[in-house]
Amino acid sequence: MAGAASHVDMWDHKPLLSQRDGQPWDPGEKVELFQSTPGACFGCPWAFKPYGRSGKMLSDIVAPLGAVVDDLAFVHNVVGKTGVHSQGTLLQTTGFQLPGFPSAGSWVSYALGSESDNLPSFVVLPDHRGLASNGSKNWANAFLPAQHQGTVIRPGNAEPIADLHAPKSDFISPASDRAGLDLLGRLNRGYAQERPGDDRLQARIRSYELAAAMQLSATDALDVASEPSYIRDMYGLASEGEGVDDTIINTKAETEFFGRKCLVARRLLERGVRFVQIWSGNDNGHPRRNWDSHEDVKRDHEPLSLGMAHGAAALIKDLKQRGMLEDTLILWTTEFGRMPCSQGSKGRDHNPFVFTNWLCGGGIQGGTYGESDEWGFRPQDRANATSVYDVHATVLHQLGIDHTKLTVRYNSIDRRLTDVHGHVLKGMVG
Repeated sequence: MAGAASHVDMWDHKPLLSQRDGQPWDPGEKVELFQSTPGACFGCPWAFKPYGRSGKMLSDIVAPLGAVVDDLAFVHNVVGKTGVHSQGTLLQTTGFQLPGFPSAGSWVSYALGSESDNLPSFVVLPDHRGLASNGSKNWANAFLPAQHQGTVIRPGNAEPIADLHAPKSDFISPASDRAGLDLLGRLNRGYAQERPGDDRLQARIRSYELAAAMQLSATDALDVASEPSYIRDMYGLASEGEGVDDTIINTKAETEFFGRKCLVARRLLERGVRFVQIWSGNDNGHPRRNWDSHEDVKRDHEPLSLGMAHGAAALIKDLKQRGMLEDTLILWTTEFGRMPCSQGSKGRDHNPFVFTNWLCGGGIQGGTYGESDEWGFRPQDRANATSVYDVHATVLHQLGIDHTKLTVRYNSIDRRLTDVHGHVLKGMVG
């Protein structure tokens, strides 16, 4: 969730904030914020209610997840290392705050290989309005072989995959297009033979070959119109020809955008794609279309949260009914949280000191693992907070990978997704 989603407004219920709404906030220590000075206590603008057998408290803006809440493993004591969007986003996607390191999807692709000859092993579904902080660095292969970088697909666009098909022209036929690709292949292979050890050209050759295979398989995977109407309705997709209005932020639009990506993700997964990365929110635009709610948390979070919750709940229910949830792992994350105090009168500043992740499926046991303090400001038990490395280690563990052994030697250092840190969160994996 690009921009930093507010844990205290979604699923980390803090009644004390509502009880003391508008009163001075004093956590008992000096607080330095990213963009402001601490304001008054700021109660959640939405009501919380219990859901599921567990009675987990959820805000009204994520109520659709109530139907599957017992399958979710909430980690409310995740701590970050920075309050800067670009660094926090890279930490989530690559395990490092600086560019130049492989993304988690690239590591998984490298470790497990591909299950499909006709689709990439790692696919990225960005926000249709633009990219988040760091852009394509969030799914780069860095020093891993180039074939493991993420492939960007934009569901709902007239051209979901750029340059997959030859341009329309009286001078291009299927035969001439095939002949041109064959010629490129011969030239590239000859060039590569003279430069052993450079994997970039081999990756380029493979991308041409994959593109040719994807001309049929990707078209099929992205054809959500072939889904039964009850499935499209479950994901909140607009009826044929109805469309949605993107001129303002609204719940219907956000549900359509996020739900379509979730449905495409399911179709990709069942066709052998290993890793799908779904994005909500971009790095620019006014009115704001991301989760960075400095000015007005209600304006920004309500449509984004409801759209996300609707699509995510549909994905979980759909995977479960198809028998896919047991071996599909879902991780919900954001770069950091938001403060329990107000910025201005309606917004919240960055909170890297504690925030929430949740996981679902893939052998994960539902429940709550780790708590924040009474304010949602820091972990309740600071000595046993959860790090991004712990979450990454747990994800790899559930994929059958020991995070300490998935290494590549680069610049005389054995690099890995979890750097030199990380512990599997044993409680949620049995």
